[in-house]
Amino acid sequence: MSTGRKILATNRRASHDYFLEERFEAGLVLTGTEIKSVRAGRVSLQHSYVTPRSDELWLVDAHIAAYEHGNRENHDPTRPRKLLMHRREINRLIDRVSTRGYTLVPTLLYLKEGRAKLEIALARGKHQYDKRQAIAARDSQRQIEKSLRERERE
Repeated sequence: MSTGRKILATNRRASHDYFLEERFEAGLVLTGTEIKSVRAGRVSLQHSYVTPRSDELWLVDAHIAAYEHGNRENHDPTRPRKLLMHRREINRLIDRVSTRGYTLVPTLLYLKEGRAKLEIALARGKHQYDKRQAIAARDSQRQIEKSLRERERE
């Protein structure tokens, strides 16, 4: 098995829609055909979220495509998947989500030493004006970099 991380899917929309405050690593409970599809990179985290159910964390609406060479026992692409974390971390996250207006957002899915891992972030929602400010700041930074490059060419 290789060491290191192989990034399979990112949720770029999360940083646009939320202020991402803390990040955590969680394992995933997957079936045989699911891990084969994950290793093939056929995963989408768009529109997915993490929710607590009965003192456990679950990944909901993540799309793992059906395995091409699977049989009739292939998995449901959008079924809820249980996340594996330490009990202390789970209790802390459930407490933060339930009392302070935070949510849990999946940001990254990757392979680490042959195992599928999910990076989740404790996040607060952005207002529309926050999103506009971020876009304006990004555009102005691009303009500054562009003018600096043009100045260097002269």
